[in-house]
Order: sequence, then C-alpha cells, then structure tokens
Amino acid sequence: MTRYALVLASLLVAAPLQAADIPANIAAAVAAPERSAKDRERDAHDKPAELLAFAGVKPGMKVADVFGGGGYWSEIFSHAVGPTGSVTLVNNEGYAAFAKDAIKARFAGDRLKSVKQVVAPTNNLGMGKDQYDLIEIFMSYHDIYWVDEKEGWPKIDADNFVKQLHAALKPGGKLLIVDHAAKAGTGSSAAQDLHRIDEEFAKKDFTSHGFKLQKTWDGLRNPADDHTKPVFDDSIRGKTDRFTQLYVKG
Repeated sequence: MTRYALVLASLLVAAPLQAADIPANIAAAVAAPERSAKDRERDAHDKPAELLAFAGVKPGMKVADVFGGGGYWSEIFSHAVGPTGSVTLVNNEGYAAFAKDAIKARFAGDRLKSVKQVVAPTNNLGMGKDQYDLIEIFMSYHDIYWVDEKEGWPKIDADNFVKQLHAALKPGGKLLIVDHAAKAGTGSSAAQDLHRIDEEFAKKDFTSHGFKLQKTWDGLRNPADDHTKPVFDDSIRGKTDRFTQLYVKG
C-alpha cells in the first residue's frame, strides 16, 4: 500500500468517540426512562450512543431500520429524531416471524406510536424513492446472501435489494451498515454457514450500486475473533468482530 493510500485509509476511519462527543439528542435517547432493562443491558455490547453519533443522527431525520427485527434500534432512533422526525421498522416475513415476541412486547400498550411498522417482501420493500435521510442495517446485511428454504428464507435478489435502498434514500442520504466480519477474500460465501460477510465485499457491493463510502468506525471490533466460527458458536457469540461502514448516496 502506498503512503498516500495509508493516509487516505486513516482519514476514513472515525476517531474514537468520547462522552463529550455524544450530541444531546442522542444521549437523551439512550437515557430515555421508558427503555427496558433488557435493552439497557444490550447497550453495553452495541454502543448505541457512539453508533448514532458516528452516523450523525439529528432531530427531524427520517430513518428506516431495515431488517430491524424486534425494534431495539427503532426505539432509540425514535427518541433521537424526536417529534419532527420519523422512524420506519422494515421487516420481511422471515424477520417479523423470528422477532414476533420481541415486537409484541416493544409495541404493547400502543408504545412507540411514532414508529411505523412495515412487513414487506424483499423484492418490493415499499420504501419509495428519495424518502429517507438514513437507512440502518444492523447485523443483517449478510442475510441477503443467506438461503435456507426450510427456515422460510428463500434466495434474495441481492442486486435488487441494494438498488431499493439506494432509491429510497434522499440525495445525500446515508446508509449505515454493521455486520459480523468474515475472513478477507471470502466475499459473500461465509453468509451461508457462518452468518458473516467480508467487509471488502460489502464495500464493493455498495459502491457498485452508487454509494460512496464516507467513513468507517472500529468501535465494535474484536481482534480476538479469528472469523472462522459461526456467530452462534458459544465461544464467540456476542463477541464477534463487527465492522461498521457509513455510506452516502451518490
């Protein structure tokens, strides 16, 4: 790698975030008293304040939480964007079924009225065009390359899926990706058995669809993970090496 390339790479990696760097709207969102004890326990692992600060989440933004499962992130986003913003939790039937109990608990008693729930097929997510300031896909991007007919997860047209994300973002809108890192050079193949994906493959995937990589963040990395075990293996579950990438719609 040339000296220029090394300098460029270092500039793309966001500096570590300190408590003082967390905007007030995000700090208040994470500290919201109505959040559950279970979600607060998860915060230590997923670092929501730092992640939303990295993504630049501001009041008034329109956010889509794609394949967001039980809505952990949707709830935090709803507090961070406030009453002038909006959040849409987008699941397909597979994710909605898997997370049905978590969804029921989170939205019980008419909680989170500001979060719109959508369950749609992956070939037509119904997200429209030029709608969102930010789309987040947390730990589920690899699933567009996973196939398991027996588990109700047919092959997804990944090209069409990513095109829908690009179309749904407003000009200058951003795409936030967090996923389990696979061994370099494995492309999308590790998604099938390990539920991981090669971060360089992700970069090529998104940039080939008109996204520009704005920056990355190392706050969820774990160098002790050798990338060879399935993410559900007891020895690594909850401790995988996770890459974080923020793209802007070109």
